[in-house]
Amino acid sequence: MSEQEGVQRPLSGVYLNPAAPRRAAFAQACAGLFTQLRLAGDAGDAARLLAGAPDSLLVLDLDGFEIGIDLAALGELVAARAGAPVLVLCPYAGARWLPALMAYGPLSYLIEPLAEEALRRELGVFLRALVPETEAADPCALLAVRAAAQAALAEADAADEADGGAGFGERLCAALLGWPGVCHVSLFGTGAGPRPRLQARAAAPSAAGIDLGAIVDGSARAAPLQHAFPGLLAAASGETVLLDDPAKADVPQLAAALRGHGVRMVLGLPLPGAGPGAPRGALCLMFGAAQRFGRAQLATLSDLAQLAAFGLRTAELARENEALLGRVTELATLDALTGVANRRHGEFLLEGEIRRARRYRLPLALIAFDLDRFRNVNDAYGHPVGDIVLRSVAATARALLRSSDVLVRSGGEDFQVIAPHTSAVDGLRMAEKLRAAIADAVIPGCDHVTVSLGVAQLGETESADSLVVRVNAALARAKRAGRNCVELAMQ
Repeated sequence: MSEQEGVQRPLSGVYLNPAAPRRAAFAQACAGLFTQLRLAGDAGDAARLLAGAPDSLLVLDLDGFEIGIDLAALGELVAARAGAPVLVLCPYAGARWLPALMAYGPLSYLIEPLAEEALRRELGVFLRALVPETEAADPCALLAVRAAAQAALAEADAADEADGGAGFGERLCAALLGWPGVCHVSLFGTGAGPRPRLQARAAAPSAAGIDLGAIVDGSARAAPLQHAFPGLLAAASGETVLLDDPAKADVPQLAAALRGHGVRMVLGLPLPGAGPGAPRGALCLMFGAAQRFGRAQLATLSDLAQLAAFGLRTAELARENEALLGRVTELATLDALTGVANRRHGEFLLEGEIRRARRYRLPLALIAFDLDRFRNVNDAYGHPVGDIVLRSVAATARALLRSSDVLVRSGGEDFQVIAPHTSAVDGLRMAEKLRAAIADAVIPGCDHVTVSLGVAQLGETESADSLVVRVNAALARAKRAGRNCVELAMQ
């Protein structure tokens, strides 16, 4: 029995493609499957041909068309069919055409590239069946997958913020394993690197052995990653990629690796970015068997891609907010010139250390010091050198202090050291070390500088204000005693 005899009824066809060589090649390969095959180079020609034979099959070959330019005209052709058969030949890297055209009306599709014999065989099978594609998945299953993906986003927590959204990504991939036929799900994100990176993955038991890194790295030897693996191609190009046969990617190593793990179809869904430009990443779904998608399935997949993009953006915003909060905290608590605690933060820390010392009955010392005749430094060398002196003094002091000690810039050239677990005697030793180290420090653009210091130990019932008053009084005595010396505060 001939191929024509296998068709249930005589059928004519209209083939539409803008390239004359491609029209001629299709006619040579498939004209024998039709009672009559007519060729059209644009949507207007196809509409006129279909008007004369409304029952003809419209074969819409998208190779050479641009979705941003031709979608409306081709969509009107699909809408005008009013249920008459439409078969779309769609490049595997241009699968976003499918939901866009399905919005105009029902259609069937084949994924290209197809060799001449394969195209003839697939078209013959379609003509023998000659029914529009039906939804292959249970609508309840689609709702369950959507609900699980929404729950993955709702469960986002502080841990997700810290790991860059990996927790959300793992939950989302696990939710998408509920899609009928899916055996492996991966999430790719675009970042500062040259290629999208794998952020999360989940696999069914049958596909647990898939080493996605090895598959991707293996394909790199034959072709750039973005031109081979659907997940990376979608993340790099922003196009939906539907590879219903791994061999169509024309990368034998990749096809062998996928088939070796039982993968027969791979779908790459780009995640929309915040604006025009590169996508935020991609979802990659691997299937154990090739299947057809209907309009509801493609709409659900688009919603899932939007959800994944929203989850990644939420994690990104959380990281940005955390960094911003850290920066604001730094500006609010640190002195901009020296990088030590500023006066307000120093007062807060001193109050905390006083409460801790009282609670655990531990000694607490406060050291106050300022630079001797600092105004002369500014007058002689200028304020830029004065800034260098302040930074150098702060750096010298911090190098001597313990990790538990806190250095505070309490005024222009005034500093304090909050020294927990330190008695008056130990505070005197610490102050003397500071005095000697600062006096010996080499400061660029300036002679050596000295400091005067006062030391006070917290009294049993003393407040922070009282402690500061006493230590400043000791500092004033050190100034009157000739500077470059240490004085102990009186009780």
